[in-house]
Amino acid sequence: MNDLSRADHTRMQRFAGFSQRHHWTALVAWIALLVGVTIAARAVGADYGDGSDVSLPGTQSQQMADLLEQHAPDQTGDSVTVVLHDERGWATDANLVALTNELMAIDHVEAVSAPDSRQGTVSADGTLALVEVALDGERAAAPAATYQQLIKVAKSHASNDLQVELSGVGIRKVERGGGGGAEGAGLLAALVVLIFLFGSLLAASLPLITALFAVGSTLGLVTLISHLITIPDYTTSLLVLVGLGVGIDYALLVFSRYRSELRDGADRATATTRALDTAGRSVLFAGASVIIALLGMFTLGIAAFEGTVTAVAFTVLVTMVASLTLLPALLTLFGKRIEIRVRKHAAKSSRRPGERWRRWAWFVQRAPWQALVVSVIALGALAAPALDMHLGFNDAGNDAEGTTTRAAYDLISDKLGPGANGPLYVVAQGSRAAAGAAHEHLVDHPGVVPDRVSPPMSLGDNAFLIRAQPTTGPQDEATADLVTALRNDLGEAALVGGSTAANVDYSQAISDRFPLFVVVVIGLSGLLLMSVFRSIAIALKAAALNVLSIGAALGAMKLVYQDGRFWADSGPIEAFMPVFIFAIVFGLSMDYEVFLLSRMREEWLRTGDAQHAVREGLAHTGGVITAAAAIMFVVFGSFALLPDRMLQQTGFAMAAAVLLDALVIRCLVVPAVMRLLGPTAWRLPRLLDRWLPRLHVEGRPDGQTLASPDATPTVTVATSDARSSAYNKR
Repeated sequence: MNDLSRADHTRMQRFAGFSQRHHWTALVAWIALLVGVTIAARAVGADYGDGSDVSLPGTQSQQMADLLEQHAPDQTGDSVTVVLHDERGWATDANLVALTNELMAIDHVEAVSAPDSRQGTVSADGTLALVEVALDGERAAAPAATYQQLIKVAKSHASNDLQVELSGVGIRKVERGGGGGAEGAGLLAALVVLIFLFGSLLAASLPLITALFAVGSTLGLVTLISHLITIPDYTTSLLVLVGLGVGIDYALLVFSRYRSELRDGADRATATTRALDTAGRSVLFAGASVIIALLGMFTLGIAAFEGTVTAVAFTVLVTMVASLTLLPALLTLFGKRIEIRVRKHAAKSSRRPGERWRRWAWFVQRAPWQALVVSVIALGALAAPALDMHLGFNDAGNDAEGTTTRAAYDLISDKLGPGANGPLYVVAQGSRAAAGAAHEHLVDHPGVVPDRVSPPMSLGDNAFLIRAQPTTGPQDEATADLVTALRNDLGEAALVGGSTAANVDYSQAISDRFPLFVVVVIGLSGLLLMSVFRSIAIALKAAALNVLSIGAALGAMKLVYQDGRFWADSGPIEAFMPVFIFAIVFGLSMDYEVFLLSRMREEWLRTGDAQHAVREGLAHTGGVITAAAAIMFVVFGSFALLPDRMLQQTGFAMAAAVLLDALVIRCLVVPAVMRLLGPTAWRLPRLLDRWLPRLHVEGRPDGQTLASPDATPTVTVATSDARSSAYNKR
């Protein structure tokens, strides 16, 4: 085992030497990659999906979608609704004819349906009417110019008395716009944090440059990949969100170790080698953990996830590679200026680096039970609301005030009833008599508006389509209960579908499969931790604490976005949000876990003093972890400023999770738990020790082989023992 360990260390050090010798090659290669894929992506263009695909094979909603695609494709294509509202009476025939003709003249418009009270598109008081515009292709597949032209033409008919608004997936898409402002704000805040940490604009810029190269290259590559697999359009925003946070985080870990080695007297080449041989290993393991957690989402069996998961996992891989190749090249180029700055700062400073964190660790170690109990109770209380999350999908009712889609949604809800924004469709199979019986059941059901149930329309093959309007809105839990009740009452001879029913199926599928996903992710991550740290206790501790911090973040998100506390409107939590947040944050939490514990393990293997190892590990990593968390917090938090509610929820939950994990878990709970475990934290049963592979993240910071993990370490550094005794006496 020791021979393999030495060979493994040598390979990493050789890689570090190669990166330094060929720094210009690495830099030119990254520039060529960024420029090349950007040009190619612009030339080829993107082929993103609209993100509205919630198909699930085997569900009633999917069976209905397939049936309608076969017999009534006009019911499944792209469409836009023009809402006309006039308190004097919705429109004159002349105005309607003019509007219809102008809409028909727009590219990609196939048909325009006039308002018809028999189809439920005219309000009872006659003040509101709906004009349905059918477009060719799939939902939101038309060019943005088409939707912009629809808005322009429809709005041109508005007057002081006639209000004209529009709704539809494509209209929402063009109104949402991009998030460049939020991303820029996040980067600026990250730069401020880095300057405060390093005291130098040059030093602060290197992690940012590394992350920007990685994210820019990945955006181009994912654009090209979108022609091969289905990737929703919102994936690019998630890619930037995760890529910037992870990219800066990984580069910061390596760069911080590099500065630490310079401060301890190493030359630039040695500092780079040691940084890659220690922090670089942590980055490799942490990146692998994030990717494993993301790929665990494939266990859900939901095809709509696969494109997003693949793209985000690919982003993490590219940022990890950039931290281990591009950053060493930049350190070689600018290392002299950084070294001068570091040595000047070290000469002026009279305090030993990390002294405040040593004192904090000592403070926690004096009262570990109090620190542990208070933290767990606080996190548990914050996590409790997550048990009552209502999963669903946000719609135009959650759009920003002042948008035409929100105005259209509110008008339809007010004049036609909230259920008009999410009608249900029932396909009765069999005879016309059976369809008539289904129609009567719908009319008599208390959850359905009686006069908003359309007569059965034949689809051929003894199938009949009925449109029914619920009394409650598409996001209401009562509507989900209605879907379940109708399916039970109508039996297998009828299908209950439509977008609202599809959302119900999607949310239910995620809820049912979420436990399996959690078990897979925790199990694989636990095996990795045991392989690295040779400890069951550490693996169990990491799993429990990560789940607790993620639960607290989800609970906070539920309070804000579902209950409408503070600044947000109330509404459902996006159905995939718990899964996505768990995958990303669990992986990111492993970053901090590995970075902190690997430094503790270094000290444990060097000195054999478990309590000293905790203090020194926190002293060397506490500042970096909190800085990295602060950067992730501002980058993720900036996405809460975007108009898209899904991205708001993602940014908020990830920012909250990172903040809680870094400040409460890593800086309070972990030192307390490690104090209570003592030397037993680093033990593994012999059977597992033989069975598990050996993975090393400690490296050889002194250029020598560390103490064998198979034996109980002995104190080999007298000064460390003296410091440990001094703290114990205090």
